[in-house]
Amino acid sequence: MKTIIENYRNIPGQHCGSTAMRNLLYHYCDLELSEEVTFGLGSGVESMFIKSDKLDPAVSIFGRSITMEADAAQSLGIDYREQPEVDNQKAWMDVRDEVQNGFPTMLTGDIFYLDYRDYKVRFPAHRFVLLGFDDQNESAFVADRVDPEPQRCSYKALATSRNPDTGITTFNLWGKFFNTKVGNSLEKAAIQALKRNVDRMIGKDTTQMELISSAVDKNTVVATGIDGTKKFSEDIARWHEREDGGRLAKYNAQCIEKFGTGGGNFRKMYATFLDWAHHLLPDIVNKNIVSLAEKSASGWTELSDLLLSASGNPESKDVWNHAAKKLDQIADLETELFEKLSLKTG
Repeated sequence: MKTIIENYRNIPGQHCGSTAMRNLLYHYCDLELSEEVTFGLGSGVESMFIKSDKLDPAVSIFGRSITMEADAAQSLGIDYREQPEVDNQKAWMDVRDEVQNGFPTMLTGDIFYLDYRDYKVRFPAHRFVLLGFDDQNESAFVADRVDPEPQRCSYKALATSRNPDTGITTFNLWGKFFNTKVGNSLEKAAIQALKRNVDRMIGKDTTQMELISSAVDKNTVVATGIDGTKKFSEDIARWHEREDGGRLAKYNAQCIEKFGTGGGNFRKMYATFLDWAHHLLPDIVNKNIVSLAEKSASGWTELSDLLLSASGNPESKDVWNHAAKKLDQIADLETELFEKLSLKTG
């Protein structure tokens, strides 16, 4: 059997999750939102620090929330839900049935294993959309952020990506629209999204930390929000002692600036969202808040440059201290940013 959904508009973007969700919201709900607004409505900014010698890389920082896609729908009052499935065979049949019935379906997987992407590092939270399948050639058709046309992926590669045996797995996580009605105005959605992001970044809401902790070994160190940035700073100051310090620096530099973040560890996209929110909600988001977000984005980009420099000179204690000081400056900026937003959102 072979089937493919032909009427799906796939506009490429900067980041996999916001690109996929933007296109799905257009398809299902006729909502024409920018990628940056979709990201912001999903309370997308995070600072997730993960450290474990059992992972590769052993230390990483990730700048977006785990649940951005579902949170964007929730802000808009749309009944979209995501669910894992530990049974690999059932996981495939569930999403196969969806597309066979004409429903483009959000998937999550480790991009390393997707055979249509030339991506050679582990990243377990990649988002893409299933559009069809071809049993004769044992391949699926998927929409990804880098190309407007559907891409072929072998069944084997897709299955391994969705639930790999090693590293972090999302256990075949997939998403479904149970209702396409938009229940909230953009104003209400933006206020709700801003408050959620504030609570996570200042530590009132710890759900992101709990979610990632449930997917890793109990000895893994996890910190989120501004606390995650501070933990990263404390750790990076000691990287001159690590044999893998140079490799960690290169990976995290790319993770901050290059690997589908839109630049500045997702902060450039969030600053654009805040500028949009300023025009929608000027009493809540003022120009000073937008400026703080832009400075934060620039700070993360500068940190990426520092880490690339450090990767070539990992024995120098000074270069790591410089990077740690930059992280402390970023933490201070984001503390001011989210505390000011907290005063406005309650």
